[in-house]
Amino acid sequence: MLSRTADSLFWMCRYTERAENTARMLDVNLQMSLLPQDTQTREGSWLGVLRISELQGLYQSKYASISPHDVLQYMVRDPENPSSIYSCMRAARENARAVRGSLTTEVWETYNTTWLELLKHLHTGLLERNPGEFFEWVKFRSHLARGVTIGTMLEDEALYFLRIGMHLERADSTARMLDVKFHERGGAQEGRAEAAGTAALQSEFYRWSALLSSVSGLEIYRKVYRDVITPDRVAELLILHGDMPRSLLASVRAVAEDLARVSNQRSTETERRAGMLCAELQYGRVEDILDSGLHQYLDHFLARINDLGNRISQDFLVPLSA
Repeated sequence: MLSRTADSLFWMCRYTERAENTARMLDVNLQMSLLPQDTQTREGSWLGVLRISELQGLYQSKYASISPHDVLQYMVRDPENPSSIYSCMRAARENARAVRGSLTTEVWETYNTTWLELLKHLHTGLLERNPGEFFEWVKFRSHLARGVTIGTMLEDEALYFLRIGMHLERADSTARMLDVKFHERGGAQEGRAEAAGTAALQSEFYRWSALLSSVSGLEIYRKVYRDVITPDRVAELLILHGDMPRSLLASVRAVAEDLARVSNQRSTETERRAGMLCAELQYGRVEDILDSGLHQYLDHFLARINDLGNRISQDFLVPLSA
């Protein structure tokens, strides 16, 4: 397969996954903002949305303060924000158009229709009128694109590069959300050392329920643990459970398997690094991760995921610019 074709397929699926993850994050944050909160907590929650995508500096260069309305506009509509839903869907559609000959008609029509419907929804004000419905639409279109791709594409290199892009982006997103939420928890606990027990427990429950909901993991948590939600178990589920679709282990394992399927003479080291990361997750223990420091662990994980993405580009895709 031509490297430019593989590159477009890889990024087409990665941008779609990014748009879905952004919609999930914004939807849950919007729901959480409806609960009783003080101003500092509410602002910190929306700041967390920007921190997850590493956009705090860019946002503050355009807006004087952090407000739900401005963050939503920036993360959904802003064409200058490379991680906005608008930018991601535009990039996904442009990449799909570039490799239209490698896609089935159904896949191309799904991506093209998604882009046209997005423009219509933004023009008619669906985001402002009913943000929950808009975010559900974004998630549905991502699910549809994924299902149509799996259901109609030949299982060859094109499909493997699509899946590598999707699972790399998913691993990155899950790690970022988990890291930011645990940071928020630390700050909240420090600032509320004298808070009433019942109120603190309720706040913790809603916080971790929201995180699980953002990765479609609330029902899965209840099936796996059948007990109250605790931070340690949330971390274990989202990092080490291979049967949880959006866990770090499930995502990295899928990347490693598809890398083996597209292997070439240059990719041996990339496959080795992906396999090592997968093995560490498969045989890891949450107690060891928490003892060593979750933030340090996730920061190191994100660096390794970024390294894998760069190496995949060097081995298979369009070479990185100097």
